Amino acid sequence: MALTPLSIEGLFILEAPVWPDERGFFREWFSADDFKSVGATYEIKQANFSQSKKNVVRGLHYSVATEGQAKIVNCVFGSVLDVVVDIREGSPTFGIVETIPLSADKGIVAVLPVGVAHGFSVLSESAGVAYLLTSPFNPSAELGITPLDSELGIEWGIHGDAILSEKDRTAPTLSERAAAGELPKFSTPR
Repeated sequence: MALTPLSIEGLFILEAPVWPDERGFFREWFSADDFKSVGATYEIKQANFSQSKKNVVRGLHYSVATEGQAKIVNCVFGSVLDVVVDIREGSPTFGIVETIPLSADKGIVAVLPVGVAHGFSVLSESAGVAYLLTSPFNPSAELGITPLDSELGIEWGIHGDAILSEKDRTAPTLSERAAAGELPKFSTPR
């Protein structure tokens, strides 16, 4: 496995080999020892899974939990465009949007630092996304930014209208969250 840093401070992609054969393929997507070898430690507290159909956009979601919440995101079937936005006040990469194509048959996983906003769009007929989280779900600490925020100008890569939850559609913009003091603060990524 190899961890490669991206443009957002603390954001990485993890690349691992894919071993195909006549049955399908096998790939590894998390190894605590591999993370530890590059100085990254993740104590996993919760695992989540979502299944979505084509043109669904989920996000942009983030946590303001006191303990923070880093994520390791893996597409387990289909393909998605994973989107990460640095919304951490004081971050040297504040406001940067990074897109990462993820698909089940590729050996790429997104490794997100604490405090960034995350979402994805479904490019295939359906897709499954599995997440490892460093803190459990805490409804009072879970916030969102509309994925249609014109200031962010995210190209979601879908054809046709985005399918959004009412919560995501009506979420505030990044500027509105900033004005309300509802953004996480930057700290050195772990």
